[in-house]
Amino acid sequence: MKKLKNLLLLGCAVASFSALADSATIKFGLEAQYPPFESKSASGELQGFDIDIGNAVCAAAKVKCEWSETSFDGLIPALQARKFDAINSAMNATDKRRQAIDFTDVIYRVPTKLIAKTDSGILPDAASLKGKHIGVLQGSIQETYAQAHWAPKGVDVVSYQDQNQVYLDLTSGRLDGTLVMAAAGQSGFLDRPDGKGYGFVGDSVQDDKILGSGIAFGLRKGDTANKVRLDKAIAEIKKDGVVSQLSKKYFGDIDVSVK
Repeated sequence: MKKLKNLLLLGCAVASFSALADSATIKFGLEAQYPPFESKSASGELQGFDIDIGNAVCAAAKVKCEWSETSFDGLIPALQARKFDAINSAMNATDKRRQAIDFTDVIYRVPTKLIAKTDSGILPDAASLKGKHIGVLQGSIQETYAQAHWAPKGVDVVSYQDQNQVYLDLTSGRLDGTLVMAAAGQSGFLDRPDGKGYGFVGDSVQDDKILGSGIAFGLRKGDTANKVRLDKAIAEIKKDGVVSQLSKKYFGDIDVSVK
């Protein structure tokens, strides 16, 4: 009986230690193919706006950051399979995604715009794009928007697993444009040599139901513990001006910070 009691006490101690270890770490899932939000340096290190945001949140929450990579369209299934604790990959909190996962408070917002040749004359509407080929990132809200608003009206919406491949096909002439988050399109393509002759055309597209309320960390349904600690840390870095400072660092005049 005494031996059984000792085993039970040992089991409780191990469980408590495990819970303590888990609470001291946040493991973020991301796709590292979307500069300037997340990408890899020449030495293979993760870098970008979301990486800095994640590290700032972990510091505010007094936990260690860990990272796990997968394709963007695989992030929600991987989160549900408990491969990591939260999605930190420029993911907008939309009605559709809220059916599958929960979100923290919104951290920042970025407009969605169409990139095309500056002399193309096309605009981000179905009438102007009819018969054109528009590239989008697979699993993104830009893909959802284009499929809902443009594809039924004769626009060829082409999905890619990697946004960089979209840019390659755009410059090679296989695509007429790409729908992206403005900040990503600016630094990931327009500011680079291969973006010469291209630019944002027309105004940003609008659909709050599809495009969401802003970008937040994705969480498993019912994960109250992580929501509470992450929301607290997010509020702290907003108050300290961290999001505004990082916005200026990565996006210049495009202010993505929110109150």
